[in-house]
Amino acid sequence: MTPKPADLILPAEEIARRKAIKAEFSDRCRPVFEKLRPQLIDKYYNHFIAVDPDTQEYMIDSSLENLIQKVRSYYPDGTVKVAIYRLNETGACGRI
Repeated sequence: MTPKPADLILPAEEIARRKAIKAEFSDRCRPVFEKLRPQLIDKYYNHFIAVDPDTQEYMIDSSLENLIQKVRSYYPDGTVKVAIYRLNETGACGRI
């Protein structure tokens, strides 16, 4: 049975809960990235970096697609807990 569009809409409380979880995760990832950036930016400028806030481990690749493959193989159970940034002045890239 195909769900109706109304069944796919999340309640406002669930949306707020998910936003809070994402904000908390981002608040933990960004400081790790900011700590690593000065050490890595010259050698890996504009490369992508995946940061694990719990272990402070990271992976770097010049290709976003390759980095995503590395992350997936590192977390084979599918529970990926990293944020991806770009090693530049802003870190602008987005998150997985």
